[in-house]
Amino acid sequence: MADVMTGLKRTNYCGETTSALTGKEVVVCGWVQKIRDKGMLVFIDLRDRSGIVQLAFDDQTPEALRQKAQTARAEFVLMAKGVVRARESVNKDLPNGDVEVYVSDLRILGRAQTPPFEITETTNVKEELRLKYRYLDLRRGEMQRNLMMRHRIVKAARDYYDQNGFLEIETPCLIKSTPEGARDYLVPSRVQPGKFFALPQSPQQYKQLLMLSGYDRYMQIARCFRDEDLRADRQPEFTQIDLEMSFVDEDDVMTVNEGFIKHVFQEVLGKEIQTPFRRLNYQEAMDRFGSDKPDTRFGLELQDITGLLTGTEFKVFRGAIDGGGSVRAINAKGAAGKLSRKEIDKLAEFVKTYRAKGLAFTRLTAEGESSSYEKFLTPEEAKAIRERLGAETGDVLLIVADAKKEVVYDSLGALRVRLGKQLELIPEGSFDFLWITQFPLFEYDEEENRYAAKHHPFTSPMLEDLPMMETDKEHCRARAYDMVLNGCEVGGGSIRITDPEIQERMFAALGFTPERAREQFGFLIDAFGYGAPPHGGMAFGLDRLVMLMLGCDSIRDVIAFPKVQNASELMTGCPDTVEEKSLKELSIKIDTPSPALRG
Repeated sequence: MADVMTGLKRTNYCGETTSALTGKEVVVCGWVQKIRDKGMLVFIDLRDRSGIVQLAFDDQTPEALRQKAQTARAEFVLMAKGVVRARESVNKDLPNGDVEVYVSDLRILGRAQTPPFEITETTNVKEELRLKYRYLDLRRGEMQRNLMMRHRIVKAARDYYDQNGFLEIETPCLIKSTPEGARDYLVPSRVQPGKFFALPQSPQQYKQLLMLSGYDRYMQIARCFRDEDLRADRQPEFTQIDLEMSFVDEDDVMTVNEGFIKHVFQEVLGKEIQTPFRRLNYQEAMDRFGSDKPDTRFGLELQDITGLLTGTEFKVFRGAIDGGGSVRAINAKGAAGKLSRKEIDKLAEFVKTYRAKGLAFTRLTAEGESSSYEKFLTPEEAKAIRERLGAETGDVLLIVADAKKEVVYDSLGALRVRLGKQLELIPEGSFDFLWITQFPLFEYDEEENRYAAKHHPFTSPMLEDLPMMETDKEHCRARAYDMVLNGCEVGGGSIRITDPEIQERMFAALGFTPERAREQFGFLIDAFGYGAPPHGGMAFGLDRLVMLMLGCDSIRDVIAFPKVQNASELMTGCPDTVEEKSLKELSIKIDTPSPALRG
């Protein structure tokens, strides 16, 4: 039977029990990290979220109390009263390793089984095991610091935006399903059979309506949901720092949010971030880095060599050019010593995962030269490529050609990042911010064989591109912007459409009939008719921002209870089947019953 707390109240956290309290009586609570039983001497490392303090028992301790301490095991929950005193043997690994609590009263408040893995600062156990026993994993100091830092970042966000005139307003989590963007998570209505709510992918329409309602500046720490195939840095449910502003243009939105980044990095990490951030338009980012979220901490920029090969007879390059595509290259300067032929073959397999058909190369070493393509070119063509790329002995030239420019961009952009890591070109501990602007307004959806909105259908086109909305969707640009940190998008937004006529043109350009547009967005179209201020905004991905600020490898390390790649939670076992009674209440029939509902 567990002891009770009667007569004792915690006075101090473990990690805050320092030499400043020497000679004073304290009461601490926590979990047993480690016990060292030396017979007449017993030492227990007691851990809570603030850190560790040593509990001490010696030959002057009443025997019953010392024996009680000897029964403690890892992860037992204890409460201890005692006097803070100097330690004979200082532990320099602990901030308070120069003191201990000499215990006069000990309560065992909870006993523990042997945990499936040791609760240590770092652990080598598989992530699946950590996530199955997440409540144990969250006891580790590393995880607790991550989540406490996340709290501080959220608090800094609320403070900053409050100081800059933003009002935190909650928007609904049960909303109308929309046809654009990722798949919605649907919630069946019990009281209106056959009808469904959707969980919000973002508060987009509501925050625009708040601008139409005159609130001028809105923000929210918003929970969002997307039913999409997951990648390592994505979750089906995530958190945004969401905001919207009235009577602004792109510069206004960017300036306010650069200020937020400057504030939060100073407040939380004590780091000075220089503003304003550099800006690249979308096309320049793609041409130079092959990515709309480039990591600009290192070079290896892409070079367009298409113009040098317009008359080439080499079928690989010729086919790409005739198909309307391009031929582009990277010069890995001085990398010949690190990129053997075997390593280059691995890189060729890597780019194929981005739909590239292969990777052409020239490797220049002091011992000799080798190339997979130069023998198929004229000497003039081979020389022109080397000159364009500034090739020298020690370099490796890597080329991708394809009839689809996006394949060339995607494959070389990913190859560039891989080489940056492999060749150790990326400086550690640096934070490199920039804005990407003037995104395409539309992108072609090959599955649906039509143009879709690159961001969402409420993004305003560049004013000079308005005439192109119907006639040249491929080159029509948006008043959209993304904030990028070290090659990761941390936030994005746009100036919104507020002219009802332009909004109707946008819906039509996306293939909406007037009837369908009114069915889906009639409330918003109507609202624009009652006086809409110019407005725009953006949203930060909180999970990703925290991950990058803390230098974590996985977004799951900054979320208390994350999902894995198949959108399940290993600890609780969700999603799961439900009782037949619950399905009947929702007027739902499952065509292929799960095993739990069969027979």
